Amino acid sequence: MGEHTATVVFMPSGRRGEFALGTPLLEAARRLGVDIDSVCGGRGLCGRCQILCTEGDFPKLELTSSQANLSKFTETEAKFEARKGPLNNRRLSCHARIEGPLVIDVPPESQVHKQVVRKEIDARDIVVNPSLRMHYVEVDEASLADPRGDLERTLDALKQEWQLSNLRLDPNLLPGLQKTLRAAEWKITVAVTDHEIIAINPGFQDCALGVAIDVGSTTIAAHLCELSTGAILGSGGRMNPQIRFGEDLMSRVSYVMMHPEGATEMTEIVREAISDLIGEVCHAGGQDTRNVLSLVIAGNPIMHHLVLGLDPTELGFAPFALAVDSAQTRFARELGLDVHPGARVYIPPLIAGHVGADCAAMLIAQAPFASEPISLLIDIGTNAEIVLGNKDKLLACSSPTGPAFEGAQISFGQRATAGAIERVRIHPETLDVRVKVIGVEAWSDEAGFGEGIADTGITGICGSGIIEAVGEMYLAQIIRSDGQMSAQFSGDSLRVRPGSEAFEFVLIEAREGQSEIVITQNDVRQIQLAKSALYAGIRLLMDAYPVKVVDRIEIAGAFGSNIDPKYAMLLGLIPDCELSKVKAIGNAVSTGTRILLLDQAARAELESQVAKIEKIETAIAPDFQQHFVAAMAIPHQSDPFDHLFSVVTRPDTDADKGTQKARRRRSSRSKRGSGSPD
Repeated sequence: MGEHTATVVFMPSGRRGEFALGTPLLEAARRLGVDIDSVCGGRGLCGRCQILCTEGDFPKLELTSSQANLSKFTETEAKFEARKGPLNNRRLSCHARIEGPLVIDVPPESQVHKQVVRKEIDARDIVVNPSLRMHYVEVDEASLADPRGDLERTLDALKQEWQLSNLRLDPNLLPGLQKTLRAAEWKITVAVTDHEIIAINPGFQDCALGVAIDVGSTTIAAHLCELSTGAILGSGGRMNPQIRFGEDLMSRVSYVMMHPEGATEMTEIVREAISDLIGEVCHAGGQDTRNVLSLVIAGNPIMHHLVLGLDPTELGFAPFALAVDSAQTRFARELGLDVHPGARVYIPPLIAGHVGADCAAMLIAQAPFASEPISLLIDIGTNAEIVLGNKDKLLACSSPTGPAFEGAQISFGQRATAGAIERVRIHPETLDVRVKVIGVEAWSDEAGFGEGIADTGITGICGSGIIEAVGEMYLAQIIRSDGQMSAQFSGDSLRVRPGSEAFEFVLIEAREGQSEIVITQNDVRQIQLAKSALYAGIRLLMDAYPVKVVDRIEIAGAFGSNIDPKYAMLLGLIPDCELSKVKAIGNAVSTGTRILLLDQAARAELESQVAKIEKIETAIAPDFQQHFVAAMAIPHQSDPFDHLFSVVTRPDTDADKGTQKARRRRSSRSKRGSGSPD
């Protein structure tokens, strides 16, 4: 250490250097490449550059650090406290100067590359490193002695104060630049992304918002985030208005084929819905939509094409050609979104003809490419998207499961709303039924259930409920492994009876104010068809990898969050695996869009990973039909499911049940109806 210099160590990076006395800490940090945030350019306005001086002896560092080795508290820092509240022993590194040896702690919230620790069921923390940055500058006033244009003055100021060069200006901003500069007395804040200025605000402004949007075929979800911190300021969702053109994706493609103007109409209404949803979440969060400067929109390939205004009809038949599969960046104004007109929209890459940007978002959220265990990721909808692999290799495919898991094509099926059955238990001896419905904590045989359903009644059965119902029917031997209802129960139990075409099972008995709800043979068949399509797609990926048993299974989406892993495996919806290794990962698509919104490095990583994914096309795979037929059995025709049946007793559905029939006859007639509402 020289007579006029001092050693400074920045933690947690451990970077150290020798600096002249009087050097601002922010300047010292930047010389060393230490990660300290700032928007105001060292003027003490933003407060992003706060640091803490650690006091004490540090033998390993060979120095003693003390608050006395920092310059005195400045008038600027006092003004900051008056505006924003006390600094609590912290200092603004832009105004605190070096006067002796120091150990400086840079807290996480002062770092440019922050981390948001996710407490929900997600795979990893989010690094906050957005592609968009706010920069406050004071531009030289125009004068006769300085003939430069106002744009050139602005660009020169950004280069001098922020070392930003080769910047472009969004042409739409140029007509208003001169008025903004003069009205703001030549003090402005600019938003820069990808070397382009996309917004100019008068005075100092550090509020920059982003919105992460998941456009599903049924619902649209949005999360409003503060770009500098990653904080979620508001969330919301709404139905996708395109649903009036068809419940499932292919029906919408068919509509466009028959009505060529339909694509334009569907594009307009989905963009309007996205724009309205952004307005809703901004209003709920007390924010101005004009401060929304960055967006990420992810969806399946058909939603992707319609949002971008691309005709989706080629996706309706082989070879399922995409108009574009690479990541896209658009101005929000091109999509008609009511946010800042210069806002940029990032749309992740598509993986294949029916494996979309939503699956890519799920991929970046769960990051199987960064782990050793082999993961199976499934997003179950009318078209299931599946990814299998680890750091060595990734494979992906889609499988046409249809809408059965969402309650469609089921006799009493419905979406997961209040009053829908979501849990089912069937007593293996009496065939008595217990159910749990959405919106009521109690089971149907517990106190409070009747009061809980007083307003809604039991209205139907949703996806998780039908899966548990079929699984329980299999365990109770009401259906055989081939899915057929056993005729031997007819007359033996009042719950199993002949229907219009085959046998059916009475789940909820009709009573005053409550309609009867039954599971028909066709309902079971629809679930078998859906689960067989999913399982066949999974097996194609497992064969191609190749792997016999996966290390973990992660099920995404609202359906995945509600399904019980045991019943999913019992039905043969997913392959055999240790049950403890099967988990719901919530809305991983929304999580992935947040990551892509907040971390520009994640975008490059995703694009790199997607380029390496091996795509399997189920529509032309020669083994798909063979796997499909084998998967029609419950849980499977040949796969042993050793892990599952080590914890669940395998029913002998083909054995003689004469003794059990008699036992059921006595029990069911003396103890009927425990699953029905009282």
